[in-house]
Amino acid sequence: METKIIVVENIADDQEKIREAAEIIKKGGVVAFPTETVYGLGADALNEDGVKKIFIAKGRPQDNPLIVHVASKEIDLLVEEIPEVAHKLIDKFWPGPLTVILKKKNIIPNVTSANLDSIGIRMPNDEIALKLIELTNTVIAAPSANISGRPSPTDVERCIEDLDGKVDCILGGHKSNIGLESTIVDCTVNPPLVLRPGGITLEMLKEIDSRIEIDKAVMQKPQKNIKPKAPGMKYRHYAPKAKVTIISGKRKKTIEKIQQIVHNYIDNNKKVCILTVEENKKEYTEGTKIVLGSIKDLSTVAKNLFEALRHCDDLGADFILAEAYEEKGVGIAIMNRLKKAAGFDIIEV
Repeated sequence: METKIIVVENIADDQEKIREAAEIIKKGGVVAFPTETVYGLGADALNEDGVKKIFIAKGRPQDNPLIVHVASKEIDLLVEEIPEVAHKLIDKFWPGPLTVILKKKNIIPNVTSANLDSIGIRMPNDEIALKLIELTNTVIAAPSANISGRPSPTDVERCIEDLDGKVDCILGGHKSNIGLESTIVDCTVNPPLVLRPGGITLEMLKEIDSRIEIDKAVMQKPQKNIKPKAPGMKYRHYAPKAKVTIISGKRKKTIEKIQQIVHNYIDNNKKVCILTVEENKKEYTEGTKIVLGSIKDLSTVAKNLFEALRHCDDLGADFILAEAYEEKGVGIAIMNRLKKAAGFDIIEV
């Protein structure tokens, strides 16, 4: 398959480029496109054949549900009911990196919802994404635009790396400014449960409903027999080719442990990368340091995490050692992704 690459420089001047991508989706094709979280791989959510192409292109398991992306808060045609708490969440956080799970109407095919009676829906806060959805005159099902299991792409080059020759079109734009997939809140249960942490933090959600909690299963190694209600709940995700290990503990002990492990790897002729923060980078004299951001602003760490994991593969790393983060605020989302990337291989110090 030949993949058409379209790059949008300026949305005001490049409407026809976005329209060209929209026409591909309208005809049952698949298009990678930018959002504020990560790049998505989209098809008409109401077209079974189009949606099936997403699973084929990604190599995605059929029981892993997709998220439906909309260009309006008016979603009554897609869902059976919108509980009051869901209305409040939508009013507060849409457009933005929040997905709400609701009971679906039959208009949404089972292939899109992975045979569940519910569906995740979000309205992205991204001009290109919103214009694309609007021009398709439908709603777009879109997981992240990567080969299943790999770190999600936050720029067009990584989409091309994974999907060139596998999809109809890659619509490129800016780099994603959040860098982690959306927060997912299940509003089919009362009180609602967070099934995937993201840029909308638990603290922000609790301002809407203080009863909202994170599903305990989210931060633990997934059970093999789980039927996932949201993307990312069951399968290994966000994983580079190199083996990832998280080192968790007080700052001084964490640094000492990483220094020790790095030295042992290098003695055995292994290439090792260290995922660290600005404040710690001078502590490491061996290995390849990759600075994610600042401990004072974890949004910088979140934004750069997936690209850093991919960069380790570019460098041919055998092993990646990652410092852990306090699990509060966006740190919960960062640790959720790191734990999955590491296959829950954590050394406590």
